[in-house]
Amino acid sequence: MSSAESGSVAVSVRSASRQVVMAAVAVLVLAAGGWASWGTARRLVFPDGLERGSVTVTRCAGTRCSGSFVSASAGAPGASVSLARSAGEKRGVRVPVVREPGSKVVVRSDGAGFLAAWIPLGGALLLVAPLVGGGMRRGRWGWCAALAGVTVLSAAFAALVF
Repeated sequence: MSSAESGSVAVSVRSASRQVVMAAVAVLVLAAGGWASWGTARRLVFPDGLERGSVTVTRCAGTRCSGSFVSASAGAPGASVSLARSAGEKRGVRVPVVREPGSKVVVRSDGAGFLAAWIPLGGALLLVAPLVGGGMRRGRWGWCAALAGVTVLSAAFAALVF
């Protein structure tokens, strides 16, 4: 084996190992984003056993807003519950929610809440885009990941603000 052949083999092994490492990091970041999103989204995707209702926001402090939960089945005001501030920023807003029976924390159940649940995955897609595009030398896949992330984040922002 000549020295030129052994040099090209070393370069290809280095390139392949870089591809594998970048792919592993990309998969890890996407899995973390998906896991963080699924914590909230599972309540919206599989609402069996959850109580549907609405919350009229009465007070906001810090990152949480609170109000009284009105069950869709009972109709009478129930216990005070809290939800993320981005889901109901203004006092007096009535927000459709789901909650686990007996829980004090609710999740917004309309389209805006569904999109907001996937914000961590959208951020993960944006973080992965340079890894895929630059590190793995897959430019088209990197742009697709970036576009998907921007789409998720923009849709969630628009749904929550407007």
